[in-house]
Amino acid sequence: MWRTGGGGGARIALRSRTAHYRMATTKTSPKPVVRALRSMRAVRRFSEREIPQEVVEKILDVGRWTGSAKNTQPWRVVLVTERETLRRLSQLGQFAGHIAGARCALVLVMDGPNNAFDCGRLAERLMVGAWAHGVGSCIGSFFPEEYVAEVKRLLGVPEERWVRHSISLGYPADGEAHRIRTTPGTRSVLPSVGRKPMEEFVSRGRLG
Repeated sequence: MWRTGGGGGARIALRSRTAHYRMATTKTSPKPVVRALRSMRAVRRFSEREIPQEVVEKILDVGRWTGSAKNTQPWRVVLVTERETLRRLSQLGQFAGHIAGARCALVLVMDGPNNAFDCGRLAERLMVGAWAHGVGSCIGSFFPEEYVAEVKRLLGVPEERWVRHSISLGYPADGEAHRIRTTPGTRSVLPSVGRKPMEEFVSRGRLG
């Protein structure tokens, strides 16, 4: 139950949630949503076109509504736009190189390692929110531990917080930017395998 007390903040939040619920339950075609979900791919090469600030804010707002265990929301997102910082972050993980070419990066700072599952939920939601605006994205992972320490130093993250992932954002460089084979240094270690057929993806009743 929302507590309104003497202020209007809770009432505003309740009205906002109610409006979102009504929109979600209004009978509309699922096709655009399904199409967006199925068409999203990792993009590792970005154009130099800037992302409008209002689009960035809309992407962040989608992420803000991500579900979490017990609604603890155990995260902060660090928006990085400075070119030198992006370049440095790109050097702090074997597959983080795409961060250097991104228009911006969203570094996911979690309360602790027990929040790893919610980190994945947040990452996917931000990426889908970006794709809805035509903005490509890719996850970059920071490792080993000495690199993680450097990420924390660069971004002013306290030692006790858990940081392993960043999301690069940018408009795709071209129509092939989502294909692994077009990314130098990546195609040899990340083979394009498509998707498993349904019979290999799901077991019904019991595993096997």
